[in-house]
Amino acid sequence: MVNSLFAKIAVNVPTVTGVFDYALPPELEGKIGAGHLVTVPFGKQTVQGVVLELTAEPSVAETKPVLDLLDPQPVLTVAQIALASQLAESTLNPLAAIINLMLPVGLAQQADTLFEIRESRIENRSGSRISIIESRLLDLLQNRGALRGRQIDRHFSRVDWRKTAQYLVRSGLLTSQSVLPPPSIRPKFVRTAQLAVTPETAQAAMLELGKTAETLKRRQAALRFLVSAPEPVNVSWVYAESGCNLSDLQELDERGLIVLRETEIWRDPLQRIESRGLESSEPPELTPDQQRAWEQILQAFNSFSLQPSAFLLHGVTGSGKTEIYLRAAAEAIRRGKQAIILVPEISLTPQTVRRFLARFPGQVGLVHSKLSEGERYDTWRRARLGLLKVVIGPRSALFSPLPNIGLIVADECHDGSYYQSEPPFYHAVEAAKVYARLCGAVCILGTATPSIVQRYQAEVGESVRMELPRRIPHPESEVSLACRPGQADFGQSGVRDAGLPPVQIIDMREELKSGNRGIFSRALTEALAEVLERNEQAILFLNRRGTATYVFCRECGYVAKCPNCDTPLTYHVEGDKLKVESSTVRQPSTLRIEPQAEAFNLVCHYCGYHRQLPKTCPACGSDQIRQYGLGSERVEAEVQRLFPQATTLRWDWETTRQKDAHEIILSHFVAHRADVLVGTQMLAKGLDLPLVTLVGVVLADVGLNLPDPFAAERVFQVLTQVAGRAGRSARGGQVIMQTFQPEHYAIQAAAGHDYAAFYARELQERRRLGYPPYSRLVRLEYRHYDAAKAEATAQQMAKKIQQWLTTEHRTLTTVIGPVPCFFARVAGLYRWQIVLRGPEPESLLRGKQMEGWRVEVGPVSLL
Repeated sequence: MVNSLFAKIAVNVPTVTGVFDYALPPELEGKIGAGHLVTVPFGKQTVQGVVLELTAEPSVAETKPVLDLLDPQPVLTVAQIALASQLAESTLNPLAAIINLMLPVGLAQQADTLFEIRESRIENRSGSRISIIESRLLDLLQNRGALRGRQIDRHFSRVDWRKTAQYLVRSGLLTSQSVLPPPSIRPKFVRTAQLAVTPETAQAAMLELGKTAETLKRRQAALRFLVSAPEPVNVSWVYAESGCNLSDLQELDERGLIVLRETEIWRDPLQRIESRGLESSEPPELTPDQQRAWEQILQAFNSFSLQPSAFLLHGVTGSGKTEIYLRAAAEAIRRGKQAIILVPEISLTPQTVRRFLARFPGQVGLVHSKLSEGERYDTWRRARLGLLKVVIGPRSALFSPLPNIGLIVADECHDGSYYQSEPPFYHAVEAAKVYARLCGAVCILGTATPSIVQRYQAEVGESVRMELPRRIPHPESEVSLACRPGQADFGQSGVRDAGLPPVQIIDMREELKSGNRGIFSRALTEALAEVLERNEQAILFLNRRGTATYVFCRECGYVAKCPNCDTPLTYHVEGDKLKVESSTVRQPSTLRIEPQAEAFNLVCHYCGYHRQLPKTCPACGSDQIRQYGLGSERVEAEVQRLFPQATTLRWDWETTRQKDAHEIILSHFVAHRADVLVGTQMLAKGLDLPLVTLVGVVLADVGLNLPDPFAAERVFQVLTQVAGRAGRSARGGQVIMQTFQPEHYAIQAAAGHDYAAFYARELQERRRLGYPPYSRLVRLEYRHYDAAKAEATAQQMAKKIQQWLTTEHRTLTTVIGPVPCFFARVAGLYRWQIVLRGPEPESLLRGKQMEGWRVEVGPVSLL
């Protein structure tokens, strides 16, 4: 008797958390193993699932059979399956939701419902009264034909149409059936032509290729071109080079002179960069600080048993952290392994990719959300086949299916962008540490401003901290940066170190007293003028986008708010179409957002609601409607007003919506096609801009007074990081911080490049308040369109939690709330939150029913 095999499968159903056993039919035995993507029956649906393991003993008596194998190769590695299981356990996310993160967009599909009209019943119901939603839904299906639920969602923004649809199904007006859409991506093939005979045979056949002179000329030209190109060539190139057409190539194929075939091609987003050519990058000589750090990392490569969970590479801006990453990647590749390099933002990838491509040509892959589905799918497949040695990108790059990972790097590991703020919630840096341990890989976390928790973990031995306290002197400098006058240089220990730019704090309260009511202080205006006169570059940083923070009435105090979110609308002066000039001639101008025919002035940055600026106050009818506050657009306009000869460039969310926008803007600035770069948080992300000699922080205290225990830390980090963009070459540099709170410890520490002072003060505050690292947090959030329902549900959950705490005798875990969130209404949904604080609060919720609640373990913000 042959023993049957069974598969434990995680099904791709959003609300399901368990693992289910399925029987392997005889025809699939031997073809299916751990990590394979399959289709299985689930209730009345057919769904996708991933095989976690095979077993001879199912956990239930009756099992349904696996229906089909979707990909002959596993879509997950064994290490990825282990990572998914651990992340699901530690973050309280469904296992299927974590697995879904690891599959490329378009491959993973969820079951849906197909709705279709019953024409005969519609005709009989023509005289009946129907609701507005019923009418909209029926009109949509009559005009478009049968549609899936997720297709209908696009036509009903913030409208619960599904209850109406189910009523229409029960009434017999609609039919519904469960469907599983096929994967929407597949390999790309192009038609190619290749010479099939020797060049001598091809030459001998030249005179017999056509009856007319014109046909003969085309076919001869095509054949000559293929003689000169021995590899398969895309037929579009043959058309362009010879003037021939498909029928000409088909004739040459029939004569046996060439071969026409469908050839698979890789959609590689880096092909454009590599085709332009990159200067070869020879490893520079390491500084003594770098050498000490590198020796510790190399020892970890040589001795897995002594390997720490992670190295915290704590180095000031410009201290050479990237060179350590490059050396570590080279070592991993030398050992036959691969490397994952994480960066917090897409904006950082162009510079990082170029440095790695120069060192490892043809071996680097890129992953991020702005790529096409085809590009992401092909990069994922190349990683799975082991054709890539290095994968670079934001947090999603961590889940690339590399077969033998030897190194994981998280650059700027302090950055909040590593935290996924929508379900499933997880922190990519914490996941990277777990994944490295599972793979036996070296993990390096690099930053100039570690989070308080990351630094504390190093102090208690959970990671190994290595310092790079000095900037690397620029090779063109004739004297040591340490000897250059005017260069401030505080290190992590409070000791002065080489090369960090001096920071001047400007008290904007004094500027107002002296009669200066402009955006820029006199010191910043004078510094900008000097930089432009020397033909150097400046960065103006503002932690806010738009033109004004909000619009209000000076008569009655009315504030223009979003009707869906109850947050002030942001005033913009332009539309949203990116336009970047490609001219190489530098002229005084602005590289900017091009206005559109219908430009809405007021925009909500949470739900996308927009409207025109009202001419009169909707509350009192006054014409005293004014804009208040600062935004990147207004700062840019002020630079143009003061320095009309300067070329400005803006780098914020509005200007980077299109594909490759980050790379285009950065390349323009690096090529000195702009003198002043105005931007938001993207400017604080580890960019190396050697011509920048001035950084102006227009308003340093933005975000400092938010009701969030992590607010001061975020402000200190962003100010320290953006200050590090100045003085990264022999030209030197300076930083000017404008603030209304110059005495605040976060601003003082950032101005002094004094991480140690900030860490000591902030750690003291955290201990006093009982926040991480002295406790762990879990944030629960409930959303509903009905304000009363949201509040009542939150109150009920708080009572349940108190009962659980009492039953389990948890005296060290406290409950904060329930309270409305800081942004109490977003996209029409009212938000209430409960925060659990204690030694391990997530364990209280494990196995509990939390339907409708968003649960965040270890949140990076409580707003």
